[in-house]
Amino acid sequence: MDDEKNVVVTGSFDDLRSRHVRFLEEAAKMGAVHVLLWPDEIVRSLEGKLKLPQEERLYLLRAIRYVRRVTVVADETARDAIPQVDEVRPDVWVVDEASADARSDDARKRVYCESRGVAYRVLKEEDLTGFPVARFDAHTDRGQPARRKVIVTGCYDWFHSGHVRFFEEVSELGDLYVVVGHDANVRLLKGEGHPLFPQDVRRYMVGSIRTVKQALVSTGHGWMDAEPEIARIKPDIYAVNEDGDKPEKKEFCRAHGIQYVVLKRVPKEGLPRRESTVLRGF
Repeated sequence: MDDEKNVVVTGSFDDLRSRHVRFLEEAAKMGAVHVLLWPDEIVRSLEGKLKLPQEERLYLLRAIRYVRRVTVVADETARDAIPQVDEVRPDVWVVDEASADARSDDARKRVYCESRGVAYRVLKEEDLTGFPVARFDAHTDRGQPARRKVIVTGCYDWFHSGHVRFFEEVSELGDLYVVVGHDANVRLLKGEGHPLFPQDVRRYMVGSIRTVKQALVSTGHGWMDAEPEIARIKPDIYAVNEDGDKPEKKEFCRAHGIQYVVLKRVPKEGLPRRESTVLRGF
Protein backbone atom coordinates (compact mmCIF):
# COMPACT_ATOMS: atom_id res chain seq x y z
CA MET A 1 0.00 0.00 0.00
CA ASP A 2 1.33 3.44 -0.94
CA ASP A 3 0.17 4.99 2.34
CA GLU A 4 1.54 2.20 4.56
CA LYS A 5 3.78 3.57 7.27
CA ASN A 6 7.36 2.39 7.75
CA VAL A 7 7.67 1.09 11.31
CA VAL A 8 11.12 0.65 12.82
CA VAL A 9 11.96 -1.48 15.83
CA THR A 10 15.45 -2.02 17.22
CA GLY A 11 17.08 -4.51 19.56
CA SER A 12 18.90 -7.80 20.00
CA PHE A 13 15.88 -10.16 19.85
CA ASP A 14 18.15 -12.66 21.54
CA ASP A 15 16.45 -15.97 22.36
CA LEU A 16 13.14 -15.11 20.66
CA ARG A 17 10.16 -15.65 22.97
CA SER A 18 6.42 -14.97 22.88
CA ARG A 19 6.87 -11.46 24.37
CA HIS A 20 9.05 -10.47 21.39
CA VAL A 21 6.52 -11.88 18.92
CA ARG A 22 3.58 -10.13 20.58
CA PHE A 23 5.53 -6.89 20.38
CA LEU A 24 6.19 -7.42 16.67
CA GLU A 25 2.54 -8.28 16.05
CA GLU A 26 1.33 -5.08 17.70
CA ALA A 27 3.98 -3.02 15.90
CA ALA A 28 2.81 -4.51 12.58
CA LYS A 29 -0.66 -3.04 13.17
CA MET A 30 0.95 0.39 12.69
CA GLY A 31 2.60 -0.43 9.35
CA ALA A 32 5.35 -2.47 7.70
CA VAL A 33 7.82 -3.58 10.37
CA HIS A 34 11.54 -3.17 9.64
CA VAL A 35 13.72 -4.67 12.37
CA LEU A 36 17.11 -3.03 12.88
CA LEU A 37 18.96 -5.90 14.51
CA TRP A 38 21.96 -5.40 16.77
CA PRO A 39 25.00 -7.48 15.73
CA ASP A 40 26.75 -9.73 18.23
CA GLU A 41 29.34 -7.19 19.35
CA ILE A 42 26.69 -4.55 20.14
CA VAL A 43 24.54 -7.08 22.03
CA ARG A 44 27.52 -8.03 24.20
CA SER A 45 28.35 -4.36 24.76
CA LEU A 46 24.81 -3.25 25.66
CA GLU A 47 23.43 -6.36 27.37
CA GLY A 48 26.61 -8.02 28.68
CA LYS A 49 25.74 -11.44 27.26
CA LEU A 50 24.69 -13.22 24.06
CA LYS A 51 22.64 -16.41 23.76
CA LEU A 52 22.09 -16.75 20.03
CA PRO A 53 24.50 -15.68 17.28
CA GLN A 54 23.56 -12.97 14.81
CA GLU A 55 22.81 -15.31 11.90
CA GLU A 56 20.42 -17.38 14.00
CA ARG A 57 18.61 -14.31 15.34
CA LEU A 58 18.34 -12.98 11.78
CA TYR A 59 16.94 -16.29 10.53
CA LEU A 60 14.30 -16.46 13.25
CA LEU A 61 13.13 -12.87 12.76
CA ARG A 62 12.80 -13.31 9.00
CA ALA A 63 10.52 -16.28 9.64
CA ILE A 64 8.03 -14.21 11.68
CA ARG A 65 4.93 -13.29 9.68
CA TYR A 66 4.70 -9.83 11.28
CA VAL A 67 8.14 -8.75 10.05
CA ARG A 68 8.54 -7.21 6.60
CA ARG A 69 12.31 -6.75 6.65
CA VAL A 70 15.38 -7.23 8.86
CA THR A 71 18.65 -5.29 8.59
CA VAL A 72 21.68 -5.92 10.77
CA VAL A 73 23.02 -2.63 12.12
CA ALA A 74 26.58 -2.08 10.95
CA ASP A 75 27.84 0.38 13.55
CA GLU A 76 27.55 1.19 17.24
CA THR A 77 24.59 3.41 18.04
CA ALA A 78 23.18 5.29 21.01
CA ARG A 79 20.02 3.86 22.52
CA ASP A 80 18.22 7.17 22.20
CA ALA A 81 18.61 7.29 18.40
CA ILE A 82 17.54 5.16 15.46
CA PRO A 83 20.56 3.45 13.88
CA GLN A 84 21.54 5.12 10.62
CA VAL A 85 20.72 2.82 7.71
CA ASP A 86 20.68 4.35 4.24
CA GLU A 87 17.54 2.60 2.98
CA VAL A 88 15.51 3.20 6.15
CA ARG A 89 13.03 6.10 6.07
CA PRO A 90 11.04 5.55 9.28
CA ASP A 91 7.62 7.00 10.01
CA VAL A 92 7.27 5.37 13.43
CA TRP A 93 9.75 4.08 16.03
CA VAL A 94 8.14 1.48 18.30
CA VAL A 95 9.67 0.41 21.62
CA ASP A 96 8.70 -2.27 24.13
CA GLU A 97 8.48 -0.71 27.57
CA ALA A 98 10.10 -3.79 29.17
CA SER A 99 12.95 -4.26 26.67
CA ALA A 100 16.60 -3.36 27.03
CA ASP A 101 16.05 -0.80 24.27
CA ALA A 102 13.63 1.11 26.54
CA ARG A 103 16.04 1.64 29.41
CA SER A 104 17.64 4.79 28.07
CA ASP A 105 16.19 8.26 28.56
CA ASP A 106 12.67 8.24 27.12
CA ALA A 107 12.56 12.05 26.88
CA ARG A 108 15.72 12.10 24.75
CA LYS A 109 14.17 9.56 22.38
CA ARG A 110 11.08 11.70 22.00
CA VAL A 111 13.16 14.79 21.25
CA TYR A 112 15.15 12.81 18.69
CA CYS A 113 11.97 11.63 16.94
CA GLU A 114 10.27 15.03 17.03
CA SER A 115 13.31 16.66 15.42
CA ARG A 116 13.05 14.21 12.51
CA GLY A 117 9.29 14.02 12.09
CA VAL A 118 9.16 10.43 13.34
CA ALA A 119 6.32 9.26 15.59
CA TYR A 120 7.44 7.59 18.84
CA ARG A 121 5.33 4.78 20.33
CA VAL A 122 5.92 2.79 23.50
CA LEU A 123 4.05 -0.50 23.87
CA LYS A 124 3.17 -1.23 27.49
CA GLU A 125 2.43 -4.46 29.32
CA GLU A 126 -1.32 -4.16 28.74
CA ASP A 127 -0.74 -3.80 24.99
CA LEU A 128 0.96 -7.20 24.84
CA THR A 129 -1.38 -9.38 26.88
CA GLY A 130 -2.92 -12.59 25.58
CA PHE A 131 -2.00 -14.75 22.63
CA PRO A 132 -4.37 -14.05 19.72
CA VAL A 133 -5.20 -16.76 17.23
CA ALA A 134 -3.88 -15.82 13.79
CA ARG A 135 -6.73 -15.36 11.33
CA PHE A 136 -6.32 -16.80 7.87
CA ASP A 137 -8.25 -15.28 4.98
CA ALA A 138 -9.61 -18.07 2.81
CA HIS A 139 -10.21 -15.56 0.02
CA THR A 140 -6.45 -15.16 -0.53
CA ASP A 141 -6.34 -18.71 -1.92
CA ARG A 142 -9.04 -18.12 -4.52
CA GLY A 143 -7.82 -18.45 -8.07
CA GLN A 144 -4.72 -20.34 -6.90
CA PRO A 145 -4.09 -24.01 -7.75
CA ALA A 146 -5.26 -26.29 -4.95
CA ARG A 147 -2.37 -27.42 -2.77
CA ARG A 148 -2.12 -30.59 -0.76
CA LYS A 149 -2.59 -30.34 2.99
CA VAL A 150 0.24 -31.47 5.24
CA ILE A 151 0.05 -31.82 9.00
CA VAL A 152 2.77 -31.98 11.64
CA THR A 153 2.36 -32.54 15.38
CA GLY A 154 4.53 -32.02 18.42
CA CYS A 155 5.20 -30.21 21.66
CA TYR A 156 7.24 -27.24 20.31
CA ASP A 157 8.02 -26.28 23.87
CA TRP A 158 11.19 -24.17 23.60
CA PHE A 159 10.72 -22.81 20.10
CA HIS A 160 13.96 -22.60 18.11
CA SER A 161 15.56 -22.39 14.67
CA GLY A 162 15.31 -26.16 14.14
CA HIS A 163 11.53 -25.93 14.30
CA VAL A 164 11.53 -23.10 11.75
CA ARG A 165 13.71 -25.13 9.38
CA PHE A 166 11.42 -28.16 9.76
CA PHE A 167 8.38 -26.04 8.96
CA GLU A 168 10.11 -24.60 5.89
CA GLU A 169 10.87 -28.07 4.57
CA VAL A 170 7.41 -29.44 5.28
CA SER A 171 5.64 -26.41 3.77
CA GLU A 172 7.22 -27.31 0.44
CA LEU A 173 4.98 -30.38 0.43
CA GLY A 174 1.76 -28.37 0.78
CA ASP A 175 -0.22 -26.04 3.04
CA LEU A 176 1.14 -26.61 6.54
CA TYR A 177 -1.09 -27.24 9.55
CA VAL A 178 0.65 -27.61 12.92
CA VAL A 179 -1.09 -29.30 15.83
CA VAL A 180 0.52 -28.53 19.19
CA GLY A 181 0.10 -31.07 21.97
CA HIS A 182 -2.17 -29.93 24.81
CA ASP A 183 -0.57 -29.54 28.23
CA ALA A 184 -1.98 -32.69 29.85
CA ASN A 185 -0.89 -34.90 26.96
CA VAL A 186 2.62 -33.45 26.92
CA ARG A 187 2.92 -34.31 30.63
CA LEU A 188 1.57 -37.79 29.88
CA LEU A 189 4.22 -38.42 27.21
CA LYS A 190 7.18 -36.51 28.65
CA GLY A 191 6.62 -36.57 32.42
CA GLU A 192 6.24 -33.97 35.15
CA GLY A 193 7.93 -30.63 34.50
CA HIS A 194 6.67 -30.62 30.92
CA PRO A 195 5.71 -28.55 29.11
CA LEU A 196 7.75 -25.53 30.10
CA PHE A 197 5.35 -23.19 28.25
CA PRO A 198 1.53 -23.56 28.27
CA GLN A 199 -0.34 -24.66 25.17
CA ASP A 200 -1.60 -21.20 24.22
CA VAL A 201 1.95 -19.84 24.16
CA ARG A 202 3.26 -22.78 22.15
CA ARG A 203 0.38 -22.52 19.67
CA TYR A 204 0.99 -18.79 19.34
CA MET A 205 4.70 -19.18 18.63
CA VAL A 206 4.06 -21.82 15.98
CA GLY A 207 1.31 -19.73 14.38
CA SER A 208 3.62 -16.72 14.10
CA ILE A 209 5.79 -18.47 11.51
CA ARG A 210 4.94 -17.37 7.98
CA THR A 211 5.21 -20.89 6.48
CA VAL A 212 2.45 -22.15 8.81
CA LYS A 213 -1.05 -22.05 7.37
CA GLN A 214 -2.75 -22.65 10.71
CA ALA A 215 -1.78 -23.70 14.24
CA LEU A 216 -4.11 -25.62 16.55
CA VAL A 217 -4.02 -27.34 19.95
CA SER A 218 -4.70 -31.08 20.03
CA THR A 219 -7.75 -32.50 21.81
CA GLY A 220 -6.91 -36.22 21.82
CA HIS A 221 -4.50 -38.33 23.87
CA GLY A 222 -1.35 -40.39 23.44
CA TRP A 223 0.89 -40.31 20.39
CA MET A 224 -2.19 -39.77 18.23
CA ASP A 225 -3.52 -36.83 20.27
CA ALA A 226 -4.10 -34.94 17.00
CA GLU A 227 -6.54 -37.54 15.67
CA PRO A 228 -9.62 -35.29 16.14
CA GLU A 229 -7.83 -32.43 14.35
CA ILE A 230 -6.73 -34.75 11.53
CA ALA A 231 -10.36 -35.75 11.06
CA ARG A 232 -11.27 -32.06 10.64
CA ILE A 233 -8.34 -30.99 8.45
CA LYS A 234 -8.27 -34.13 6.27
CA PRO A 235 -4.56 -33.86 5.37
CA ASP A 236 -2.95 -35.59 2.43
CA ILE A 237 0.38 -35.92 4.23
CA TYR A 238 1.49 -36.48 7.82
CA ALA A 239 5.12 -35.37 8.19
CA VAL A 240 7.42 -36.10 11.12
CA ASN A 241 11.12 -35.77 11.85
CA GLU A 242 13.23 -38.69 13.02
CA ASP A 243 12.43 -38.05 16.69
CA GLY A 244 8.71 -37.97 16.02
CA ASP A 245 8.61 -41.16 13.95
CA LYS A 246 6.33 -43.50 15.93
CA PRO A 247 4.72 -46.84 14.93
CA GLU A 248 1.32 -45.54 16.05
CA LYS A 249 1.52 -42.63 13.61
CA LYS A 250 2.70 -44.78 10.73
CA GLU A 251 -0.05 -47.35 11.27
CA PHE A 252 -2.71 -44.62 11.58
CA CYS A 253 -1.68 -43.14 8.24
CA ARG A 254 -1.66 -46.57 6.56
CA ALA A 255 -5.16 -47.27 7.85
CA HIS A 256 -6.49 -43.86 6.74
CA GLY A 257 -4.80 -43.50 3.36
CA ILE A 258 -2.53 -40.62 4.44
CA GLN A 259 0.99 -40.36 3.07
CA TYR A 260 3.54 -40.70 5.88
CA VAL A 261 6.78 -38.74 5.41
CA VAL A 262 9.82 -38.89 7.71
CA LEU A 263 12.36 -36.06 7.39
CA LYS A 264 15.86 -35.96 8.79
CA ARG A 265 16.73 -33.36 11.44
CA VAL A 266 19.04 -31.09 9.50
CA PRO A 267 19.59 -27.49 10.71
CA LYS A 268 19.62 -24.51 8.39
CA GLU A 269 23.03 -24.32 6.73
CA GLY A 270 25.44 -22.41 8.94
CA LEU A 271 23.30 -22.69 12.09
CA PRO A 272 23.76 -25.03 15.08
CA ARG A 273 21.53 -28.03 15.68
CA ARG A 274 18.91 -27.15 18.30
CA GLU A 275 16.77 -29.34 20.57
CA SER A 276 14.07 -28.09 22.95
CA THR A 277 15.14 -30.53 25.68
CA VAL A 278 18.68 -29.17 25.65
CA LEU A 279 17.49 -25.54 25.54
CA ARG A 280 15.24 -25.79 28.62
CA GLY A 281 16.50 -23.11 30.96
CA PHE A 282 18.84 -21.74 28.27
